[in-house]
Amino acid sequence: MHSIREEHTMKTHQYEVIVVGAGGAGLMAGLYASRTAKTAIITKLYPTRSHTGTAQGGIGAALGSEEEDHPEWHTYDTVKGSDYLGDQDAIEFMCNEAVQAVYELEHMGLPFDRTPEGKISQRPFGGHTNNVTGKAVKRACHAADRTGHMILQTLYQQCMKNNVNFFDEFEVVDLLMVNGAAAGVVAIELATGELHVFHAKAVIFATGGHGRIWEITSNAYAFTGDGPAVIMRRGLPLEDMEFFQFHPTGIYKLGILITEGVRGEGGILINGKGERFMEKYAPRVKDLASRDVVSRAIYMEIRDGNGANGQNYVYLDVRPESVNKYAALDGRKNPDGSPYTVTGEEILAKLPDIVDFCRVYLGVDPITQLMPIQPTAHYTMGGIPTNKYGETILDEKNTTVPGLYAAGECACVSVHGANRLGTNSLLDLVVFGKHAGLRAAEFAHQAEYQPLPADPTEFARLQFDRIRSADGKGNAFDIATTMKKVMFDDMGIFRSGKGMENALKVVRELKERYKHVTVTDTGSIFNMELINVWELGNLLDLAEVTTVSALARTESRGGHSREDYPDRDDKNWLKHSLAWVRQNGLIDLKYKPVVITKYEPKVRTY
Repeated sequence: MHSIREEHTMKTHQYEVIVVGAGGAGLMAGLYASRTAKTAIITKLYPTRSHTGTAQGGIGAALGSEEEDHPEWHTYDTVKGSDYLGDQDAIEFMCNEAVQAVYELEHMGLPFDRTPEGKISQRPFGGHTNNVTGKAVKRACHAADRTGHMILQTLYQQCMKNNVNFFDEFEVVDLLMVNGAAAGVVAIELATGELHVFHAKAVIFATGGHGRIWEITSNAYAFTGDGPAVIMRRGLPLEDMEFFQFHPTGIYKLGILITEGVRGEGGILINGKGERFMEKYAPRVKDLASRDVVSRAIYMEIRDGNGANGQNYVYLDVRPESVNKYAALDGRKNPDGSPYTVTGEEILAKLPDIVDFCRVYLGVDPITQLMPIQPTAHYTMGGIPTNKYGETILDEKNTTVPGLYAAGECACVSVHGANRLGTNSLLDLVVFGKHAGLRAAEFAHQAEYQPLPADPTEFARLQFDRIRSADGKGNAFDIATTMKKVMFDDMGIFRSGKGMENALKVVRELKERYKHVTVTDTGSIFNMELINVWELGNLLDLAEVTTVSALARTESRGGHSREDYPDRDDKNWLKHSLAWVRQNGLIDLKYKPVVITKYEPKVRTY
């Protein structure tokens, strides 16, 4: 077999639109682009293994199936949840599109749970409220606790029906830019080690997040930030990288997610003393406060010595007797006005995967026992800067890059601002994946193919040649382990200038050690050692940018909580950060204003 270093192995393909990534955003983009343009989706995984399939609790939309709700309420909750850093024009667009998006998924065949009347069933979720009463509202449309899985399967079926071209197990390693416009991508075929050039009029990145930077994470091993890292190396900025969300309820030590839907169904958080503690931190909505609030509350309980068994975890309680007790105390009602109650059989029916996870991984039965949980690195609010149509932005003036688009978790629209509300990630990828696909196809109709560079694979080959020819003095596993620990300790739920400076120092030392990492596998067929080392380079680059961006922001806002600057500072920091990695390796930070349409910033209350 040929090595990826051999130029003559290069194969070239031409499509009007190329989509990189086959999760929900990529499939949605590919589906809509393919309706009018010749489209291919490139993915390093088989599409149905994409991380969208792990999303559990629901997709947010103000359907009003079971109680009064409005897109305006959804918009305000998203703005407030973002700690006022979300761009309000984009948020309004997403929340207004949400109802149509959910019905569209239903018409594609997605098997949502149903009310007795046959409507799409909805459950409460953290941060989603009735804007009149301030109480939780049912806004999460769900298919048991497998909503992301159902979205992924439904969209993949639609793409197959629409004859979208798939290149499965191809890892995209470079973006081709010609005359300031996107001209395609370079990918490695994992099965052969050969480089492929995909010549395109429009390129859409939908590669997901980069949660593998942190030690405890809900993210799959494939979540290595490939899209943002590739784009950053081509001189384009990343936006709001300092904001990363820690989901409050990950399985202790493992990080596997326990959906917010558990609390939506009445589950409560209990400290080591057996006390329900969210009443102290969010007296109105208690356990259904936004994720950043709940994660900090858990951390503070643990720090104050209230962790379970003296350890770094608390309990999530969804035992029917507890749910019914606290539902009565909270005055929670069914839509018909009767007291809210649940049985063990109903919990099992509504949350089958969660019950199964706990039984398998913990030996705990949630219907009769408490679940040990701790916050887990979950979701990046930052990423590739785009407008609400998925068009990638190259500067603080919102200038767009011709032919380049992004959607989903790798993109920053910004609808999530400093903190994302639960259910808005699935909504984000469906709405903005769709519009990125539509815009890319429209662009392709009026654009010509850019001429390819004389050697389009050169930059990609140089990256892998460096790895193959390194002296072997660096160890990839040790570097990754050290990075994850220092990022979790010093760039986690709470941060300080001193801690972040230490994290930055360590990450930069690790980047130097990384230059010496080589591989023992000299083959070409599924050389995953080589691929994993390249992906580690992505994570190190993104860890550095994240830490530099966070050090510069001298305030606390949403997922960025500094103990040395505990207050939000709207006067100086109501703005988005943009980070460039310059040719000398230094990171350049610039800023652009937040778009405010209706809602002036005020103190968040829950």
